[in-house]
Amino acid sequence: MTHPDGLPFPQRAWAIAAIGLSITMAVMDSSIANVALPTIAKDLNTAPSFSIWIVNGYQLAIMVSLLPLSALGDIIGFRKVYLGGLIVFTLASLACAFSTTLGQLAAARVLQGFGAAGITGVNIALVRFVYPQSQLGRGIGINAVIVAVSAAAGPTIAAGILAVGNWPWLFAVNVPLGLAAIAIGWKNLPFSPRARHAFDWISAGLSAATFGLLIGSIDLLGHGQPFGLFLLEMLVVAGIGYVLVRRQLSLPSPLLPIDLMRIPIFALSVGTSVCSFAAQMLALVSLPFLFQMDLKFSAIQTGLFITPWPIAIGIVAPIAGRLSDRYSAGLLGGIGLLVFAAGLLSLAFLPNAPGPFDIVWRMALAGVGFGFFQSPNNRAMIGVAPRERSGGASGMLGTARLLGQTSGAAIVALLFSRLHQGAPTVSLIIATGFALIAACVSFARLYDQGPGSGLRSANPEADPAMHANLLRQQQNLTPTP
Repeated sequence: MTHPDGLPFPQRAWAIAAIGLSITMAVMDSSIANVALPTIAKDLNTAPSFSIWIVNGYQLAIMVSLLPLSALGDIIGFRKVYLGGLIVFTLASLACAFSTTLGQLAAARVLQGFGAAGITGVNIALVRFVYPQSQLGRGIGINAVIVAVSAAAGPTIAAGILAVGNWPWLFAVNVPLGLAAIAIGWKNLPFSPRARHAFDWISAGLSAATFGLLIGSIDLLGHGQPFGLFLLEMLVVAGIGYVLVRRQLSLPSPLLPIDLMRIPIFALSVGTSVCSFAAQMLALVSLPFLFQMDLKFSAIQTGLFITPWPIAIGIVAPIAGRLSDRYSAGLLGGIGLLVFAAGLLSLAFLPNAPGPFDIVWRMALAGVGFGFFQSPNNRAMIGVAPRERSGGASGMLGTARLLGQTSGAAIVALLFSRLHQGAPTVSLIIATGFALIAACVSFARLYDQGPGSGLRSANPEADPAMHANLLRQQQNLTPTP
């Protein structure tokens, strides 16, 4: 049974709890292993550059399957995809905990990534059916806070786990949490209307090939692949991507949401998200190596030093969410990303022998900036998408985040394989550049003449005239069957 305007209490509260617990695990596991990478590399007798596959294998699996699973959610229901992903994720976490070689751990992480794609691909789409329309902005804001804090809190949680146990416990803790989320979600997650069109296997294959080859090629370049072969692979990616886009333009319900990308504020918000999350992952992957290998801090100290980042996000993100009711995402996001860039640059130029305060205030500054950006940006993306395109918008939001994160991790691997010294510092400088690019793209939304432009924010879901205008844009841009 579907509910036209959100779930009733107490079912809504339990559904929110299931979604929050699930997305916390899925997002946190993209960064929870970062602090332990040096330790895992040593225990499994592998080079640091190859240990990055523990991160990249997870991200790559999500990248190749997220859009197909989002489209599948439109057809069979978001609830089924979500719960299926949660079951796979929990089983794969158990496999990670019992891995004894890098190959086993990487394979288990890939399986875990497929499960996470089922969770993150339809997450926002489910939120639309949990909250009443009048509270959708609040729901998106809460979800954005969970995603941001989970991504940044991974190293901190890892430090706490490593203080009392070894690295397999980083993954074993997901098992009881996953079982609890499955039990709660099975009873309380909402059912959603199902689309009548069939699943597009050809587009799913093209999407997986495009994003998988793109990220895989960047990672292989980081592991010493010749640059000429990398360029050849990029030509193949461009060719497959061209075929994918051409196919989507002829479909009434495209797997890759080309129709939504033609709404300027949506496309600019996607660009902002990709660049900002690339900057975040560049920092969060490289900082543990900077603190442990260059500055000789322990893994536990490293996690504690990263703690101010998620704390700052948790404080600032709700404030930014409330401000997004009044002011443009372009303005709020641009200001936040400039602060984020300042924090990253200050970390790149730490003193030679920094004290705790030298590190803490820089981490907090980066967290404040990132927290100020994410909630308004996500609201802008979801708010301009018509309700019937929730799956496409949710999938694109997750794809933008993960494309940025995966690219950032791959760039770190490239730098570690090519530079003998100073790779963490160079990573932070590049991260600063990505944050500045994201700020420019965010400010560009102030010049868009569509919904949400200017200094004031506009919510098309609450404005019938504005929503009708967006629907006209959809009708003009999406081919009829």
